[in-house]
Amino acid sequence: MFAFNWGLYLQILFLSFATHQPSFMIKHVAIAGNIGAGKTTLSAALSKHYGWEAQYEDASDNPYLSDFYNDMKRWAFNLQIYFLNSRYKQILNILAGDKTVVQDRTIYEDAYIFAPNLYEMGLMSERDFANYIDLFKTMSSQVNAPDLMIYLRSSIPKLVNHIQTRGREYEGSMSLEYLKRLNDRYENWIGNYKEGNLLIVNTENLDFKNSQEDLGAVIEMVDSELYGLF
Repeated sequence: MFAFNWGLYLQILFLSFATHQPSFMIKHVAIAGNIGAGKTTLSAALSKHYGWEAQYEDASDNPYLSDFYNDMKRWAFNLQIYFLNSRYKQILNILAGDKTVVQDRTIYEDAYIFAPNLYEMGLMSERDFANYIDLFKTMSSQVNAPDLMIYLRSSIPKLVNHIQTRGREYEGSMSLEYLKRLNDRYENWIGNYKEGNLLIVNTENLDFKNSQEDLGAVIEMVDSELYGLF
């Protein structure tokens, strides 16, 4: 009869903590949050700290973003399809690869935040929205949720401050009402998130871009979640 080797098990467990690595392969960590919440900044910081590969939402390569902010109704569907396809390809590459990836924004945010908001505002037709949701359901059924979802919770004033500080021209015409609608949807979505492990980081009193102490606090939270996954 097979005898369980507790000594070997404890050695493996000790080495897992000693080397600051979870005892199974974490492949996909995703960072979610409203526009200006600090997703890209935190993705870069965690990538550097843990040695993960970072995959960003590159606004400079998006052929629809500038047009969308100038004429939302005309370009809403095009923009959302572009994001959906881009995020889906990212996930497929993550799952097929052999590295741990931290992803700046998720496919869920496209489907549960941005597309429904555009539809509710009358900026996407019912036909286009139904088509979009059907496509999302097909895509999401073929991929796994992130091993860890990190949600950056931010107030509207803090989001506005970050947006103004980075000075992206195409974001200059964004209204406060639009930003608030998104924030409300984020809170509703994250309050019902059941797809996997979730870490909520309240950014109101944190500056992980300029403060190593604040970044260290976030890393401690992430450590706690990662080491608790096994």
